[in-house]
Amino acid sequence: MLAKIRSGAIVGLDGAVVEVEVDISSGLPSFTIVGLPDAAVQEAKERVRAAIRNSGCTFPMKRIVVNLAPADLKKAGPAYDLPIAVGILLSSEQVSADVSQTMLLGELSLDGSLRHTNGVLPMTALAHEEGIPNIIVPDTDAGEASLIGGVKIIPMASLSQLTSYLRGEIPTPEYKPDKIPDCAPPPSIITDLADIKGQEHVKRALEVAAAGGHNMIMCGPPGSGKTLLARALSSILPPMTTDEALEITKIYSVSGLLPSDTPMVRQRPFRSPHYTISNAGLVGGGHWPKPGEISLSHRGVLFLDELPEFGHSLLEVLRQPLEDKVVTISRAQGSVTFPANFMLVAAMNP
Repeated sequence: MLAKIRSGAIVGLDGAVVEVEVDISSGLPSFTIVGLPDAAVQEAKERVRAAIRNSGCTFPMKRIVVNLAPADLKKAGPAYDLPIAVGILLSSEQVSADVSQTMLLGELSLDGSLRHTNGVLPMTALAHEEGIPNIIVPDTDAGEASLIGGVKIIPMASLSQLTSYLRGEIPTPEYKPDKIPDCAPPPSIITDLADIKGQEHVKRALEVAAAGGHNMIMCGPPGSGKTLLARALSSILPPMTTDEALEITKIYSVSGLLPSDTPMVRQRPFRSPHYTISNAGLVGGGHWPKPGEISLSHRGVLFLDELPEFGHSLLEVLRQPLEDKVVTISRAQGSVTFPANFMLVAAMNP
């Protein structure tokens, strides 16, 4: 029997629908995953096998073929564990349910529990754009997914709970999202410019730079407070709007840097990379490009301490982001564009 489950893949900061097709047929027992999967997806075979057995179901000892369509799109990460497991249960007729209007995301533990998955926010936005009304996510990611309106969030703690839900044994788990909090950064967790004594000329320059969104460079001897002043710049920047907060949260969600207890980034980023950072670490990159420091500082402050120590090539790659407010990374497989609208603050010794 053939089963089809809808999931998603991350391409840059956006999502793409992936259809997980599972076919179980007679023959020698085997488990094959095709569709350009990476190593993490290939390892899903062992996680899925153990999770199904430890969830009170039977793993079929037959020939199992899983196709991740479209086949020319790279599939990376463990988010396909849950749709593969549900596809096997549907194909082996252990559960019977209509999941054609549902997207599934989640990494499985060996005991069947669901773990956090990166990129839940853009995947939920994708479901909303594609008209998919329901999305099943790990319960730890329900708060992040609820930031996108128009999609019903179904949080699940384990594969056994999801199996009971698909069989109609338990009601649909409800998630009631909290009101989106004020995006203003809590004063207790940032350096307040008002607490800094002296350096009146520098503080005035910071106020002008914050008002106009200008870049600036500070020159002074070690210990004069350049780093402290740069950190305090965030305290006088305008509060973020909800759209800006969602934009930043999407970047941090894809990068796996979103705090587990904070579904939405509520304060403007402050990033201070060391001068030994690589080009890919600063602007983004990798075999399949991921956001770099300049994208992680989007709508915030990028602080380059000891500016002369940064290599010439590192400073050259900042040209496009400073002019266009975006950075485009091209690879043989294609190109992606990341936002990079930041304030550049640099410091150097005289």
